[in-house]
Amino acid sequence: KKRNVFKVETIGDCYVAVTGLPDPQPDHALRMAKFAHECRQKFKELVEQIKAHLGEETANLAMRFGLHSGPVTAGVLLG
Repeated sequence: KKRNVFKVETIGDCYVAVTGLPDPQPDHALRMAKFAHECRQKFKELVEQIKAHLGEETANLAMRFGLHSGPVTAGVLLG
């Protein structure tokens, strides 16, 4: 919340978040990049903490990020 980044949903292993909605933020891309960087740093810390309990192969865990900037369309999909 400190960067006004909000979780939209989780799809499988994908965490979808947004900033600049409903109120546009002129620095939305920078906010998301900083959020992604903070997530990566926290992930590294957590991996180091659990490595002692789960073994060295835990260090193989990875996290990926993708950023998009542009128009947004919202709706509800029913399966």
